[in-house]
Amino acid sequence: MALKLFNDSVPDELNTPREPTQAHRGDDCPRDRPPHSERALAALAVALGACSVDRISRAEAELLADLPEPDPRLVREARDRIEIGEDPLGEAFCTVRSSVRRRRDGAIYTPPTVVNAMLSWAETAGKPNRVVDPGAGSGRFLLEAGHRFPRASLVAIEPDPLAALTIRANLAVRKMAGRAVIRVDDFRRTEPDNWHGKTLYIGNPPYIRHHLIGKKWKAWLKREAGKFGFEASALAGLYVYFFLTVAAQARPGDYGALVTPAEWLDVNYGQLVRDLFLDRLGGQSVTVVRPEAQLFPGIQTTSAITTFTVASRPTSVRFGQVGSLAGSGDLSKGRHVERQHLRIGKRWSTFTRSRRELPEGFTELGEFCRVHRGQVTGANRIWIAGEHSQGLPAEVLFPTVTRAVELFKAGWQLADTAGLRLVIDLPQDLERFGRRERTAIESFLARAEEMGARDSYTARHRPRWWSVRLRAPAPILATYMARQPPAFVLNRAKARHLNIAHGLYPRQKMSGKTLAALVRFLRDSATTEGGRKYAGGLTKYEPSEMERIPVPEPSLLLE
Repeated sequence: MALKLFNDSVPDELNTPREPTQAHRGDDCPRDRPPHSERALAALAVALGACSVDRISRAEAELLADLPEPDPRLVREARDRIEIGEDPLGEAFCTVRSSVRRRRDGAIYTPPTVVNAMLSWAETAGKPNRVVDPGAGSGRFLLEAGHRFPRASLVAIEPDPLAALTIRANLAVRKMAGRAVIRVDDFRRTEPDNWHGKTLYIGNPPYIRHHLIGKKWKAWLKREAGKFGFEASALAGLYVYFFLTVAAQARPGDYGALVTPAEWLDVNYGQLVRDLFLDRLGGQSVTVVRPEAQLFPGIQTTSAITTFTVASRPTSVRFGQVGSLAGSGDLSKGRHVERQHLRIGKRWSTFTRSRRELPEGFTELGEFCRVHRGQVTGANRIWIAGEHSQGLPAEVLFPTVTRAVELFKAGWQLADTAGLRLVIDLPQDLERFGRRERTAIESFLARAEEMGARDSYTARHRPRWWSVRLRAPAPILATYMARQPPAFVLNRAKARHLNIAHGLYPRQKMSGKTLAALVRFLRDSATTEGGRKYAGGLTKYEPSEMERIPVPEPSLLLE
C-alpha cells in the first residue's frame, strides 16, 4: 500500500496531495515533492528506527498513536538517501510546516555548504568528546559531526517533537544511535550536566525576533546577563539568548561555532553578544557572508558565522567577509583585529571589510554618520494629520517625509516643506498645554481611540500610547528600498521622517558645504550593490548596510 500522505481527519483542503504553493512550502526546501502529513512523516521516522534512539519523550509519544503503515519502497528510498548523507526527512518536514509557521518558530534548516564549512573549522580546532546542537532541527549538524568525530557523543536539543523524531531516524540509519541523546526541550531550559571532556557547541540558533518573545523570557535574559556583569536589551532576538546559554553552560576549553544574523555586530541590542564574545566565550573569529551568497534561500539577511573557545583570551580576533562558502577554508580568511580595538568599537562590521577593499583616502559612511530609520507610528491613517485631527495646535504638527517618492522628486536637496504631510507628535506630558489646546487634544485622542490607535503593537509598547516621538530632523535623508539606487537628499527644510526613509546624523559637526558635498558624492556613486536583493529587482538597505558605503574622508570631499 502506498504511504497515505493525508489522513481523513485533516481538513478537506489538505486532503488532496498537490504541488505545494509558496505559502505551503519552505523556501529553503526542495520543490519537487508533494507535502506529507505530520502522521505520515512520523510513521516514516518510526519505520526507519526512530524509537531505537535514546528514550522517547512524552511529546513525541503523543505523535506515535495509530500511525499509518508506510510504503516499504518509500522507506527504502529514504534509507538509501540518508545513508549517502542526504536529508529527505528534513525536506519532508519543510512541506509539513508552512514557511510562515517555520519562520515564526525559527525552524530554518541549514544548507550543507554552511554545515560543512563550520564542521571543517571545528576539525582544525580540536577533537571533542561531545557535540551539542542547541537547535537541532533534523540533525544536519549533528550527523556531519558524528561522521567527522566518530568517538564523540552526540546531543540534540530540539523543542519540536516531530523534528526530534526525524533526528532519531537519521541517527538510527547512520548507525549513531548508541552515542546519541535527544532532549525535546528549549535550550534555555536545559541544565548543564556533569560531563567530562571537551564539548563542541555547533548549530544554527532559531532566528525569532523580540516581538514573539514573552516578558518572562526577556526578564530571564536581563537576569542571566547580569550574572556576567552585562546588560541585555529586550529588543534582542532569540539567537542572543542562545549565545548567553552557551556562555552559562560551557566550561573552559569547550569550543563552538554558531551561524546567526550579522546584525549583532552593530546594533545596540547586540551589545550582549559582543560583550560575551570578548569575555566568557573567548571569541576567535567572525565571518560575515554577504547577501548574494543566499545561505538560506528566500531569507534575506546577512549572516555571520562566529567561532569561539570558552574562557580563552586571544590577543586578536580574525574578521572576514566572503561571498560564498564554496570551500572549507572560508572561515580561515580575514584580518586580525586587536581586542583593544574591539572593546572601544561600537560597529564591528567595519572590521569584516579588508582594508584593501577601500580606496586610499576612503572610509565607511558609518565612521562619521549614524544612520537611523525613521519612526514607526503604528497607524499612519491616524497619526498623519487629516480631517480627523482638525483643531490640534500647530506645535504638535510636524512637516514630515512620509513617502519615498517625496525624496526621489526632491533632487539633491529638500529646500522647503511644501507638499509634505503633517505628522501628529504629542508630548508624553499633556499638562503643559492651556485649557483650549488641551480640550482640542483630548477630543482628538478620543477619536483616535475609536479608530484603534491605542490597540496597535507600536502604541502598546510606547511609554504613552499617544506620543509618536519623531526623531530630530536629520541633516541628510535617504530612501532605502526601491528598484533603483537610494536617493540621498540634503534636508535644508529640517523635515522629520517616518520609517520609509533613513536619516543620516553626523557623529561630529559638519559644515553646510561638507554636508552638501557628501550628498552629491553619495548621489553620484550610489548603486544597488550594497543592499539586500529581493525578487523583482527590489533592493533594501538596512541602516548598518548603508553605513558600510565607502565615502571619501570629510577633508577630501571639498577638494
